[in-house]
Amino acid sequence: MAKRGEVSNQYIDYNVDFRNIQYPRLEFKTGNLFLVLPKNFQDDKTVIKKHEKWIYQKNSQIIDALRKSKGKKLDMTRSKEELNELIKSLIDLYSEELNVNINKVYIKQMKTKWGSCSSKKNLTINSLLKYLPKDIIKYVIFHEMAHIFERKHNDRFWNHINQKFKDYKSKERELFVYWFLVQKIISSSHH
Repeated sequence: MAKRGEVSNQYIDYNVDFRNIQYPRLEFKTGNLFLVLPKNFQDDKTVIKKHEKWIYQKNSQIIDALRKSKGKKLDMTRSKEELNELIKSLIDLYSEELNVNINKVYIKQMKTKWGSCSSKKNLTINSLLKYLPKDIIKYVIFHEMAHIFERKHNDRFWNHINQKFKDYKSKERELFVYWFLVQKIISSSHH
């Protein structure tokens, strides 16, 4: 159910979804705010007011990313096969560098993230990476493989990333910006 609420003197549109959960939660998915509420929950305005600062910060980051995305270009020439070869070569390279073995690699379109690494050392890589610059793809593969050593995004994890990518904070910001650019391609291809 679509609604509109006031957040820090701005109006923001959000969607409400009622589920079998115990506590309300907020999610931003590809730039849209979702309020997930327990069934029979009545007061969505209170939840919005309570988390106003977080909503405002996230929304500001998204607006900034959308603005920055206007200056970025996507690689529209890389084929799925070329992406697969690049990913395989990077995994081989980083496996040797990190002295780890990856169990399986899955390359598929993912809705909410660029990649993941399971506890069984399986990598799932978002096929939408094919639109991104090579240096960003390198970063994503290394990032996911680093999760073999540390599951969470804590200080130990970021210290590990920093060994190879001193500019990891800017890479993370770039990935956030590229996410919105890629979403535009997906939504325009569905029309």
